[in-house]
Amino acid sequence: NSVGEACTELKREYDQCFNRWFAEKFLKGESAGDPCGQLFKRYQLCVQKAIKEKDIPIEGLEFMGPSKGKTENSS
Repeated sequence: NSVGEACTELKREYDQCFNRWFAEKFLKGESAGDPCGQLFKRYQLCVQKAIKEKDIPIEGLEFMGPSKGKTENSS
């Protein structure tokens, strides 16, 4: 299950897509493309909403992308 009940079905869809891609393409050397990217984005947005609604503290975590105000160091 997902952090938000409303997100559980999206998680299952993404997991199925990823597992199918991993087994049928990636492990056979076909790593091009991102067939599950849109599903992941929908799931990610759902989880972000659920975290806000449940008021789960996530300070200091960057698993959902870089924090606002951070800049990338370029060399």
